[in-house]
Amino acid sequence: MTNGSISRTLCSAALALAALAMVNGALAQDKGTLDPKPLPPLANPSSPATPARELFGRAREAAPLRPDPIGFYSRGCLAGGEPLPVNGAHWQVMRLSRNRNWGHPNLIAFLKHFSAKAAKESGWPGLLIGDMSQPRGGPMLSGHASHQIGLDADIWLTPMPNRELTREEREETMSTDVVRDDLLDVRPDVWSEAHVAVIRAAAMDPGVQRIFVNAAIKRALCRVAQGESWMRKVRPMWGHNYHFHIRLFCPNGSDCRDQDPTPDGDGCDASLAWWFRDEILHAKKSTKSWPPMTMAGLPSACRDVLRAQ
Repeated sequence: MTNGSISRTLCSAALALAALAMVNGALAQDKGTLDPKPLPPLANPSSPATPARELFGRAREAAPLRPDPIGFYSRGCLAGGEPLPVNGAHWQVMRLSRNRNWGHPNLIAFLKHFSAKAAKESGWPGLLIGDMSQPRGGPMLSGHASHQIGLDADIWLTPMPNRELTREEREETMSTDVVRDDLLDVRPDVWSEAHVAVIRAAAMDPGVQRIFVNAAIKRALCRVAQGESWMRKVRPMWGHNYHFHIRLFCPNGSDCRDQDPTPDGDGCDASLAWWFRDEILHAKKSTKSWPPMTMAGLPSACRDVLRAQ
């Protein structure tokens, strides 16, 4: 394969990922509902052709098993998950109707500790927590390709107010878009030192493997924190202009596979400039479609997670 064909292949793959990320980013901001309805029963849930998202999306409680993140962040499930309480001293959970405030005990402990640290260092009253995982993890009916093993969490780029939000506010309030319309930089009227402090507090935690932000946010961070070691963890990704995405390392002894290590350096070099190329910045939606993942595409232990009573 020639260098030119390799480049075209990589660019095509990047554009497909961009389309998926942009769709997921939009869905992550979808409003919830005050009256969630149970999903109808599946006609043939044991069929090998049944999409895994239809099975995991119907699980309302955690699998009563030893806590274990199984598989990979975008191809796995969660045993022994725990819910993050919807209110804490320095956090409130949003979009309660989604029932996606579940995670591995490590994620729950992290969010409790991190929210207090972030509040102290930013001056915010606390954090608004978006999607984490479903009760048993696995593929979701909408909104994410990852978040499947209970080690991912979305943090809104809007400070928690100094009061308890109503249920209606949690379902309908929209997060703050901190990226300019041209996608080249952050909005100076909303971006602040507090945003930097919150992301820094997350990245400096040794349990955090990666943080995904919009490339414009990475550019803004590079202006004030270039050369700082924690910047290595902050990775550009399409979307992520309303929230940033925290990913934890797999726990020792788990059935989980970590993502590849982050590249060396602070990421403020030519690798960041790539994200602002016109064909990347304004990637067109792919017309290609992929069949939904079935249980055959997940670790075999995920079948036990679904069956556990």
